[in-house]
Formats: sequence, C-alpha cells, structure tokens
Amino acid sequence: MPSLENKDITKLLVEWSDGSSEALDELMPLVYDELHRMARNYMHNQSPHHTLQATALINEAYVKLADNKEKTWQDRAHFFAVAASIMRHILVDYARSKNADKRGGQTQVISLDDVAEISNERALEIIELDDALNLLSTEDERKGRVVELRYFGGLTIEETAEVLKVSPKTVARDWRFSKTWLLQELSRR
Repeated sequence: MPSLENKDITKLLVEWSDGSSEALDELMPLVYDELHRMARNYMHNQSPHHTLQATALINEAYVKLADNKEKTWQDRAHFFAVAASIMRHILVDYARSKNADKRGGQTQVISLDDVAEISNERALEIIELDDALNLLSTEDERKGRVVELRYFGGLTIEETAEVLKVSPKTVARDWRFSKTWLLQELSRR
C-alpha cells in the first residue's frame, strides 16, 4: 500500500497537471530529497575530477520540470522517471558543450557553467555513453529506460520496476544485460 506521502505526491501531481501552481509549490518540498538523492547518486558515478554539484543539477532539472506545461503526470513514479530523463539530458548537453568548446566550436550557454567543471575527457565519455544508450534504446526501449533510471536517475531495482510497470526480476535481468551490452559497445568505440 502506498504511503501517505506517495498519495500526497500523486494528488499534487494531478493538481499541477490541471494547472495549479500552488500544487507545484507544495510538491517541491516533498520531492526535493528524492531528487537530491538521484542527483547525488549520479554524481557518485562520476570521476573524481568532476566538480558538478548535485544541487545545481536539481535546480536546472526543476526549471525544466516547472516550465513543462504540457505534462500530464500519472503518478510519483512517472514524475521521477521524467526527472531522471531530464537530468540525463542536462548532463549530456553540458558534456557536448564542453566537447564543442574543446574543439573550438561555439559553447552552448547553460546555467551549469558557473558551478561545474567537466574535464574534456570526461565530457567525451558522457557523450559516448549517451550515444551507446540511444543505440540500445532503439534496439530495446525498455532496456534503455532501465539504464537511464538506474544509472542517471539512481533508482533502485524496485523503483525502476514500479516506473516501468514490470517485475523487479525483469528489471534485474535487463540491468545485467544492458551493463554488459554497453560495456561491449563502449569498448568498440
């Protein structure tokens, strides 16, 4: 049975979908800790030279979530899945801008520039991972979502199963397969 907080989150998400800005104001304190955990988990997977702060990532994701007027939220799991996807895209966009800057191209301006330094080598790794993940997703969308939710979103096997509406065993099997597939794909590059 879902906890009272989960029911409150789902209720507020529905109200927000219906246009209530007050619901968004009430929602953010309830989801902030989970968003911060997701961002911290992602940052934990980065190299020691990576100085991007989890709080900056959350703030950027919050702006994108709050600006999304078209979204109809189904439930808490759906919200966190979208948040994980947004965090992934923010980090990949930032890495691409760092890589373009290294090559003399025009740097894409995003708000993370003021608080983060990603080495050019690490930026290239993030871009290669994103490209490989996109390829995996074209071959098997669910496996791609499992990686996105587990790696970028920091969700547990059980949370990922809830988001994808599959069993935890299926998620665990997809996670094992996807890690091996990505490792092979990245080693070919």
